[in-house]
Parts: sequence; C-alpha cells; structure tokens
Amino acid sequence: HKDTQTYSRKFDIFVEIMRNIGLIGLGNTLIAGAVNGIVIPHEFLSGGVTGTALLIHYLFPVMPVAGLYLVLNIPLFVIGWAFVGRRFFIYSIVGMLSLSGTIEWVHVSIPLQDKLLAALFAGILTGIGGGLTLRSHGSAGGLDILSVILLKRFSISIGKTFLSINAVVLLVTTCLFSLETALYSFIYIYITTRMMELVITGISKRKAVLIISDQWAKISEEIMFRMDRGVTQFHGQGGYSGKAEKILYAVVSMRELHRIKRIVQNIDPEAFLVVQDTLEVMGKRIGNQPHW
Repeated sequence: HKDTQTYSRKFDIFVEIMRNIGLIGLGNTLIAGAVNGIVIPHEFLSGGVTGTALLIHYLFPVMPVAGLYLVLNIPLFVIGWAFVGRRFFIYSIVGMLSLSGTIEWVHVSIPLQDKLLAALFAGILTGIGGGLTLRSHGSAGGLDILSVILLKRFSISIGKTFLSINAVVLLVTTCLFSLETALYSFIYIYITTRMMELVITGISKRKAVLIISDQWAKISEEIMFRMDRGVTQFHGQGGYSGKAEKILYAVVSMRELHRIKRIVQNIDPEAFLVVQDTLEVMGKRIGNQPHW
C-alpha cells in the first residue's frame, strides 16, 4: 500500500512537471512566432526586457535578440532568487532558456501588411503566450519576474506593472524612432497586457458580493447549502433610518455570480446587492491567489 502511494505521488509530480514545461514551451513558441513573424519585420517594440533587447538589436543589428535577452535577465534573476519561491525561480530559468531558444529557432512568416492589424495580432499572440507561461509555476523571465514580485509584495497587478514600465520603453521609442512607431508599439503592448491578464485570471476571476436584506437568514441559508459557499454576516445600521441591518458578504466565481443574484432576486426583489471585483483571493476553497 505504501509503495502504491509512493508511486502515485511520483506520477503526480511527473505529470505536474510535464504540464508546467508544456505550458512554458507552448507559451514561448507563440511569443517567438509573434516576435519573429510580426514584431521585428514591422519594427515594433515590445515591453520590458524583450523590448530592451529589441531596441538594442535595432540600433546594433549584429547583436542577436536571443543573446541580449539572456544577458539582460541576469540581474532580474538575482532579485528573483531573493524575493520569489525557489520553484518559481527554477521554472523561470527553464522559461527564459526556452524563450531564448524559440526566438532563435522559431521563424514563421505572417503575411500582414497593415501595421494596425499586425500590432493587434502580435499583441494577441504575445498575450496568450505570456499568459500560458504564467499559468505554469514559472515565467519566461524578464519583466514577468518583477511583476510577480510586485504582485506578491505589494498586490500591484501584473497589468499595471507592464503598462507602467513599458511607458518608459515607448518614450525612448518616440525619441529614437518616430511617434508612429511608438503608437503602434503602444497598441501591441496594450493588447498584450490585456490578453495576458485575461488568460491568467479570466476564468478564475472572483467577485465579492455584499447583500443587505430583511430576508438575510433565508438568503444566507440558500447560498451556503445550495451553492456550497461560505457567507460572513456583518452587523450594520442604516444611516438614515437608524435601523439595525445584517450585511451578508460572500466571494464567488464568475460562473456562480448569476446564481447568487438569482437567489437574492427570488427571495427578496427589494434587496440591496453590490458586486465588487477582487485582485486576489486567498483561501482553500474559493481562492485564486497566485501559485508562484
């Protein structure tokens, strides 16, 4: 029995490792396809470390993007070793080497002449690729590492970090190249950021729900036993009426939101309900906290 458990545990670990490597490989292949097939031919700039490597490559074409990306990642990995988990660090090394390799070897021709369409499609590919990589237990290195550190330490969203730092890249682009190049690069970076956040948290987005109703007991019971979700009760008081109120608080997934709204509506059509976005939720049953 013990041998069976040991074998099962080893098999689960192997499957998890293959899953992470598969996500990293697929994500980086999409990124490399976008970089070599669209970004470099149209002379767009990406963000973060990749953008810096592209900028240097455009100014000094003899220096390969893959090699520059590796060199520029060294200081970020030193920071990552100190502030991020060892598992994330090791998988990120795999991701960095994988991205450098795919940029070097994956060359595809994407026949898009219109620069706007090219920027949009490149952003979609890069965003999906980056999101898949961050859905693993690692990253592709570069700005991903800094973004994860800021998210873990200060709850600054990945999208905000990408847009803020990439604004500097766009400013440099405007000074060294042209406003037109900077604007197309902005479209590419913006779409990349939005797609990445959608892939990372889109299907696991959590909503915080506040409910004020005279029928709070019945609503609470329905949520707990029909939806199998926890409910917290707060004591409140109406500011105008001075009446004591019960405020229900629950966190649900996007797929469950319509159910909780229907429960409240059926029990008390006059209920006051507020739905709020969440950045992170830590908890065993409903949490969607980062796994890095």
